[in-house]
Amino acid sequence: MAYNLLKGKRGIIFGALDENSIAWKVAQRAHEEGAVFTLTNAPIAMRMGEINKLAEACGAVVIPADATSIEELENLFDKSMEILGGKIDFILHSIGMSPNIRKGKEYGDMNYDWFLKTLDVSALSFHKIMHVAEKKDAMNEYGSILALSYIAAQRVFPDYTDMADAKSTLESIARGYGARFAKLKKVRVNTISQSPTKTTAGKGISGFGAFYDFADLMSPLGNASADECAGYSIVLFSDLTRKVTMQNLMHDGGFSSTGMTPEIMQLFEDRTNS
Repeated sequence: MAYNLLKGKRGIIFGALDENSIAWKVAQRAHEEGAVFTLTNAPIAMRMGEINKLAEACGAVVIPADATSIEELENLFDKSMEILGGKIDFILHSIGMSPNIRKGKEYGDMNYDWFLKTLDVSALSFHKIMHVAEKKDAMNEYGSILALSYIAAQRVFPDYTDMADAKSTLESIARGYGARFAKLKKVRVNTISQSPTKTTAGKGISGFGAFYDFADLMSPLGNASADECAGYSIVLFSDLTRKVTMQNLMHDGGFSSTGMTPEIMQLFEDRTNS
């Protein structure tokens, strides 16, 4: 059901790869809620995905941009404002990549050049996006900027390695730039700490399937899906959340507040009794 929550609003959505990605779901919901927006991703990611299919369905224009490049971000904002006919009301940063994880490097044996790449793509790009938006005065008052995070920013999880450090940096940037943008333009900046989600990127992490099941059993409401995350994002883009900023918002079915569940206890009891 649509509520016209974003009627008349303009946005930029980073990171839609394929129909499994959260950014893809956010774009679909934003379209249903009346928004117009541009879609963007790095050229290499665009070749791997199906973003043009999404653009056609949403009536959106695709503007390739490497989010680590100030020059390409400047072009993205200029073209987006020209195409959409005005300043921007919402931005989604759904970008994350770790060469160390892709190549199976353990946390104690990381390639530091790759680590810097992880930080640049997964966290510093968020700062760069807001830096360019500020310099170009591209955001409307009470606009909303949102990035996707994960609880590994606060807690240790196997095989998440340097992405955990990147997510910690991402959340810190949201607080730092959130304070700045609030004073400058009343713009909100938040992160959503999402459940493990069966996206193309998520499923590429070693042991993801087992951890997804564990998190589901540890969450009183179960894991939050990509569709549900899209719905939460829409609310944060809307005028209903004008005073929510500088927050890391848990969207995880209660996982982050749960010590133990009966389902997990039963697994250990079964193992003990077997």
